[in-house]
Amino acid sequence: MDLLVDLETVGRERELRALADWLRETPSVRRSARISLAEAEPSPGQMGGALEAIQVITGNGWSAAAFVMSVVGWRQTRPSEPQVKVRRGDVEITLTGNSANELQAAIAALAEPGQQG
Repeated sequence: MDLLVDLETVGRERELRALADWLRETPSVRRSARISLAEAEPSPGQMGGALEAIQVITGNGWSAAAFVMSVVGWRQTRPSEPQVKVRRGDVEITLTGNSANELQAAIAALAEPGQQG
């Protein structure tokens, strides 16, 4: 499964790098996913593209619950908890708060078919 993670915040590129580092340092995420930074195609004459998103490629043992809780934990460390958009295929969720209903909906939306979270 492949996820793309994006933020709507001031200092977006810096915050994307911070979230990618956080995810890489979270043992439950690190064990089952590969985290990389995705760049946009560079404009003509540019050497590289701007940072566009975080790419999360999941493998065996993937836990949507561990991923969502890790993102929530990172959001809580920020001065103003940024909205985090996660896209998996045609499914897109936006984490804006920490309510149980929002977290359960996010986990269900990101879980692989047949996975319990």
